[in-house]
Amino acid sequence: MATFPAITPAYGAEKRSAPVMRRVQFGDGYEQRLRYGLNQNPKVWALTWNNISEADADAIETFLDARADDGDSFTWTPPAEASAAEWVCEEWSKSIPYTGRAVITATFRQVFEP
Repeated sequence: MATFPAITPAYGAEKRSAPVMRRVQFGDGYEQRLRYGLNQNPKVWALTWNNISEADADAIETFLDARADDGDSFTWTPPAEASAAEWVCEEWSKSIPYTGRAVITATFRQVFEP
């Protein structure tokens, strides 16, 4: 299992949760909610690496390209969290605002694998 490079994203990263629930609503207004599946609350992180060196940007992009080629997930520890988890990144972008510096934005989606 590959580990994401130790390059810290910028402050302002956004963490989203979307619990997997099934909802049944009856005619009298009664509603019942059921958790669905084993891992019902996967996280999604929207990350940005601002004003990083071109070398760091290349390291991130090379790593993500390799995961896109092999289809594997990777290990990453979110900011201010103690434990690592498994993630996939299905989309990212890179811009070069000026010479030698880069900005990368990516969305990491948590996966649960054996």
